[in-house]
Amino acid sequence: MPSPAHDALIELFRDHPHLAVEVLRDLLGHDLPATPLARAEHFAFNTRPSDDIEPDLVIVLGPPPSPAHVIIVEIQKDTSKDPRQLARYAAHAWLMLKCDATVLVVCPDTRTAAHYARPIDSGLTGYRPQPRVLGPGAIPAITDPQQAAAHPELAALAVMAHGRDRKVVEAFATGLADLPGEHAPQYYEYAYDMSAPEVRRLLEEIMKSATWPVYSPFAREHYGRGMADGEAKGKAEGKAEGKAEGKAEGKAEEAARLVLLVLNARGLDVPDDVRTRIASCADLDLLETWAARAATARTAHDLLHKADAEDH
Repeated sequence: MPSPAHDALIELFRDHPHLAVEVLRDLLGHDLPATPLARAEHFAFNTRPSDDIEPDLVIVLGPPPSPAHVIIVEIQKDTSKDPRQLARYAAHAWLMLKCDATVLVVCPDTRTAAHYARPIDSGLTGYRPQPRVLGPGAIPAITDPQQAAAHPELAALAVMAHGRDRKVVEAFATGLADLPGEHAPQYYEYAYDMSAPEVRRLLEEIMKSATWPVYSPFAREHYGRGMADGEAKGKAEGKAEGKAEGKAEGKAEEAARLVLLVLNARGLDVPDDVRTRIASCADLDLLETWAARAATARTAHDLLHKADAEDH
């Protein structure tokens, strides 16, 4: 039975068919026809006398009237599938579409990748197709937020393969802030569903912390969850002095972290006196004003001076 990780990988390649081309060309060094056209299509390869066999995903390159190449994407998390089935997929694609076919096997673990990387003994003399296998070793560990933003599909795969390295998850999370608001949640869900439980926990931790830019709409949603956690923390710490005071302190602390986070994420220098004033501020309204201005302020001092001028 397919797992959520299996389904998420298929969805990632289906929604972004050029990812298969990028993987084969750039990561695995496989030549493909030069065409900007790539689309995911549904195929069921029929065998006689009675069964239909369906690959996970078929991506066709070139215009519909004259396909230039077929990429068959197969997700394998174990070695249960007979490799000869992959050879049948390629043969059926060639028969149906009259063009060359490549089988791309995506394997989240190294052992499975090694199993499917061998040439396939199809049983037909002279026909020994060689699958192209994307295993953890072929997926780059992306730790540069700019690279993650430029290649969000690969960055999501990097989280799946190398997410135990905190820098990979932080780069992915930071890169989300540079994506359009409607795209960021989609890539987050890809990475989350494809990853192991411990990587999911790290994603959740980073999304709720002050270690990444939080001025995109998607980030603010997760920051809101952090604010809720801050309120809970404030309530717990404020029992001795009163629940209301503790709640206010928790909110102020989280708001101050937000202001400093945005300034740091934008690469602005934050002098010690400015950092101290922000961190010690207990005025939640003022902190929220600073947080909004931090996304556009030229300097950290400008942020405070503008507020001081308006107060007068």
